[in-house]
Amino acid sequence: MTAPLDVLVVGAGPTGLALAAQLRAHGITFRLVDRSPDRVRESRALGIQPRTLEALAGFGVTERLVARGNPAMRLRLHLKRRTVSVPLFDIGLTDTPYPFLLFLSQAETENVLGEHLATRGVPIERGTELLLLDRRDPHVVCRLRGRDGTEEDVVARYVVGCDGAHSTVRAQAGIDFEGYAYPQTYLLADLDVDGLEPGAVHSYMTGAGMLIFFPLGSPAPWRMLAIRPPDAPDGEVTLPLLRQIADRYGAQGLTLRDPVWMTDFRLHNRGAARYRSGPCFLAGDAAHIHSPAGAQGMNTGIQDALNLGWKLALVCRGAAPEELLQTYGIERAPVGREVRRFTDRAFTVGTSPHPLLRFARARLVPHLAPLAVRARAPRRWVFRTVSELGIHYRRSPASTTGGRPPRHGPRAGDRLPDLPRGIQARTAAPGWHLLLTGPPHLWPDQRLAPVLAGRADLITVHRLDDRGPWPGVAQGLVRPDGHVGYVARGAELEGLRAYAARWLPTDTTGHTG
Repeated sequence: MTAPLDVLVVGAGPTGLALAAQLRAHGITFRLVDRSPDRVRESRALGIQPRTLEALAGFGVTERLVARGNPAMRLRLHLKRRTVSVPLFDIGLTDTPYPFLLFLSQAETENVLGEHLATRGVPIERGTELLLLDRRDPHVVCRLRGRDGTEEDVVARYVVGCDGAHSTVRAQAGIDFEGYAYPQTYLLADLDVDGLEPGAVHSYMTGAGMLIFFPLGSPAPWRMLAIRPPDAPDGEVTLPLLRQIADRYGAQGLTLRDPVWMTDFRLHNRGAARYRSGPCFLAGDAAHIHSPAGAQGMNTGIQDALNLGWKLALVCRGAAPEELLQTYGIERAPVGREVRRFTDRAFTVGTSPHPLLRFARARLVPHLAPLAVRARAPRRWVFRTVSELGIHYRRSPASTTGGRPPRHGPRAGDRLPDLPRGIQARTAAPGWHLLLTGPPHLWPDQRLAPVLAGRADLITVHRLDDRGPWPGVAQGLVRPDGHVGYVARGAELEGLRAYAARWLPTDTTGHTG
């Protein structure tokens, strides 16, 4: 039996890789295992949302992702007698350096994250399967089987299941996976298409359903997603079948060729009954699966990981109480539920065989689509939702407003949209950031010393000019994930001291990460 680990991460998809990157940044001991013998080679998930690009920026991988991807800025909605151009993310995204949906295959995303881990000496133990979890307080004994069939027992303080819809961690932890399957069968293909304007998403909507082409680039120029018609033959997905379906859904002028990958599948909408059971946590598809409408699945999983990782790290270091881990489910489970609800509604409208919805798609959408383009308020809400920039943790116990509430700017729990870039680049690192605005004489070092005592490696102080990062706010303690933990108006230190005492007790381990 090996020496005890802080964390065993099960699953090396995008969620597990992101979690490993954050655990490595905090310097705790962990292993990353995956039962598949090789990384994903197909595209699978293909959209990276603005908030995910922001969250990964601190690891230095975002610019590489953007360089390899295709930033799509518009949707071309092909109706029966006209084509409507719908801007993607043209309003409501002025507070992010990444105001676009980045199309990049999951294989490339995993490759970039894997390269990041490799440069930091983190091995990905592929072909290693979790067989059994045995809780023995205060640790978990995990039985692993390697690719050569050899079994070993690994002791860990915590186990995180990033192992997908058929999660072994979830099953071993006894957590229910509640929900349902959609009745339709869907076809997926990565291929080349002649006749499509590049750099845009193309949607063909009919009463029978929807056909969508996403700009991919690699491993093929386009990703095709369509419903298999009820009268279409079952069996192997072929290029002639895809051509037949494209013609049926109104894309007669296109030439489909050179497929790299073709498959069919059923979709589910399911969520874990809880995100934690004792020392076992769930993240990504192990916690929630849903339709691909909105391209939010992989993004939600990565953000699960980045919410959990710093909390695990601080608790393992003795620099935060066990109570901090309870905020993971409190903060992320509502996000998972809302993503499932939103994608279910969008997918049902676009694919349901119900006569009323078929009529709406065939007769009403052609008339309403041009009007919808001009409806700025609804589009702003949709863009903020899909981009995941609107996610907040205001109801979390780890979100506190001290003294007088700020009149302007972010509230406790909000993502800090205008965090100065030099600070923003470090939000994936171990520390919290105490941002102070107003005249410098209000913040002499001796007044801060009692608050920061014993936490020099956890909190970095940034004194900003009178304009601050936000008007009307004098101080804010920004969490490692870029969300505001504590915010106050005026020179108010008692609330800050109480917040730090609760969530960041003095680090007595001597472990600096």
